Amino acid sequence: MYMEAGNQTATSKFILLGLSEDVDLQPLLFGLFLYMYLVCVIGNLLIILAISSDSHLHTPMYFFLSNLSFTDICFTSTTVPKMLVNIQTQSKDLTFEGCLTQMYFFNLFAGLDDLLLTVMAYDRFVAICHPLHYTVIMNPRLCSILLLISWLICLSYSLLQCLMVLRVSFCKETEIPHFFCELAQILKLACSDTLANNILQYFVTSLMGVIPLTGILFSYSRIVSSIMGISSIGGKYKVFSTCGSHLSVVSLFYGAGLGVYLTSGTNQPSRKGSVASVMYTVVTPMLNPFIYSLRNRDIKEALRRFFSRA
Repeated sequence: MYMEAGNQTATSKFILLGLSEDVDLQPLLFGLFLYMYLVCVIGNLLIILAISSDSHLHTPMYFFLSNLSFTDICFTSTTVPKMLVNIQTQSKDLTFEGCLTQMYFFNLFAGLDDLLLTVMAYDRFVAICHPLHYTVIMNPRLCSILLLISWLICLSYSLLQCLMVLRVSFCKETEIPHFFCELAQILKLACSDTLANNILQYFVTSLMGVIPLTGILFSYSRIVSSIMGISSIGGKYKVFSTCGSHLSVVSLFYGAGLGVYLTSGTNQPSRKGSVASVMYTVVTPMLNPFIYSLRNRDIKEALRRFFSRA
């Protein structure tokens, strides 16, 4: 990118300031994030292996769960490895191309996480409200189409966001007060007009936040209505317990996402903003496999059979 004004320059790199500039904290941060990253990758990988190796779990619900686990691995991998390298090498530089690439994949997998949770809510709605027609409605073709649509939507809007950043010029100050290239922080470094970028960002954020959440709330409103028609308390609990893991993951995802959204408008990094970002990008993907394995008897049995064969 080349700028003509005197106070602007070609931006070839950004500087990621990270979570803390305290030198004494760097070894602690490195060890903590390396541990969380390995737990996230191994945990989600085990979920994928357990589902793929057990024929009893070749159902729509576990098909989407395995894709969610794969997405969580990719989502965390867009930010944490680079941060670990920066801490280990004591280098905070990131090329403009690298920053744009990281931002693209971060938006892609964050959006995919969001849409997969919505599709999984729809799956639970069909299973509980239309149990006799479940296998007919949630057939392999529909599951593949829902997954493909989710990928196409996220690929398109992530590409659009990155293309819009290419039209922006930057000043000499290219320090990003974050541990990854977040779109909101990048736009604050721009010297040129970012009105169109900001409008697109708020529009896409609202669209990707409101519509999937509305779909989840609608699905669960119908599920609750259906469960209320069951006379037995034990029957109500048994039916609704199949949604417990999904509800826990949805609560974590949207809770952390809301925290990131509320703190992204600040000009300087804050403790609350850093905690929200870590929760959203690292902690939530790390906890998902634990939530599903601890609350789901089928997953626990599949993992036990997987390890017994290994």
